Amino acid sequence: MPELPPALAAYFSAAHDADTAALEKIFTADAHVHDESHDHDGIEAIRAWRIDTYAKTAFTTRPLELVEGDGRRVVSVEVTGSVPGSPVTLTHTFTLVDGCIASLDIR
Repeated sequence: MPELPPALAAYFSAAHDADTAALEKIFTADAHVHDESHDHDGIEAIRAWRIDTYAKTAFTTRPLELVEGDGRRVVSVEVTGSVPGSPVTLTHTFTLVDGCIASLDIR
């Protein structure tokens, strides 16, 4: 596993049903997540997205590679579990502000 910035390491190790207080240490208050053609804005929406996603599909993630540039951190992630074609590699593109995740785009 690559050495990740603290917020990214915390994101990948956080419980699927992490509470709001835990997520506030990882994300900015107005953070934005884009996943599966849907947008989720703010801590509460991100928390609901995480809980719903993990409830629908059991899976684990393993960061494979980190590439940094243009103010973004792009992490290739192996996703294994009840995902079609498992394992699959997805790209997680992060933007950090003051050490917290301000945006995350999963493709």
